[in-house]
Amino acid sequence: MAITQAAPVLAPTTTETALPARRRKKLTPSRLALLALKTLAGAVIVLLALFPLAWMVISGFKLRTEVIRTPFQFFPDVWEVQNYVQILSDPSFVRTLALTGFGAVIFTTGSIVINSMAAYAFARLEFVGKRIVWPLVLMTMFIPGMTILLTSFIVVTKLYMLDTLAVLILPGMATAAHVFFVRQFYLNIPSSLEEAARVDGCGRWGVYFRIFIPLSKAPFVVVGIGSFMAYWNSFVWPVLTITNPDLFQVQQYLANFRGERSSELGLLMAGSALAAAPIIVLFLIFQRQIIANIKMAGLK
Repeated sequence: MAITQAAPVLAPTTTETALPARRRKKLTPSRLALLALKTLAGAVIVLLALFPLAWMVISGFKLRTEVIRTPFQFFPDVWEVQNYVQILSDPSFVRTLALTGFGAVIFTTGSIVINSMAAYAFARLEFVGKRIVWPLVLMTMFIPGMTILLTSFIVVTKLYMLDTLAVLILPGMATAAHVFFVRQFYLNIPSSLEEAARVDGCGRWGVYFRIFIPLSKAPFVVVGIGSFMAYWNSFVWPVLTITNPDLFQVQQYLANFRGERSSELGLLMAGSALAAAPIIVLFLIFQRQIIANIKMAGLK
């Protein structure tokens, strides 16, 4: 009669015994309470951040007297779309949105091109005075824009740029913060890629367009969104340099609307909500890239 031997029982490893312990530790009441507290705090912060935006959008559906009703009422008694229909039927508002969007696209494109080219030069090229010019470029990051507002106005006046779309686009394209951000990204691109391209016969322009541009999607998203928002939300500079109503920007138009038709608050809220829509849509489309770049910047 054959005697079968039982298979030896293997002792659990340290990892196997520690894993259930860790899992049980995550389910302790104190950890659950901490998680619930963090979730509640995050929900409160989100509600506080979204409340002004939600109130603005909903106020566009209110009648003129309901916007400033006392006591405060968040939702209207009757939802009306007349304010949105009326503001979209205004040719001057639609023209202002189109003109601002057109200028923002040109400004964003130029900002990406100029700042990325400057970043490539400071990251990869060696030229006379580079160690002197680069600190001077960085110093401009610490100069508040309001302090050079008057001198900038004098410059564009002498260049006969007032009441033109160029005065809104050209002065702000080059930004030291964007050059610095893209330069830090370019410094992390392996030099072996550049050397391989040079061996294959690429010049400096070929390396820039064939190696660096295709790899620059992440920083270009950040620079592009920042530039688009800066142009779309600008108010002081357009008010200072644009007096022709046909060239009014969206924030300038809303400010004039508030001054001339201050009693039509529901219409103003509808226009403000429509003006904020492109920025919100842009963020929702590129939110993954924005968060990924924030994480990347934190790791570096």
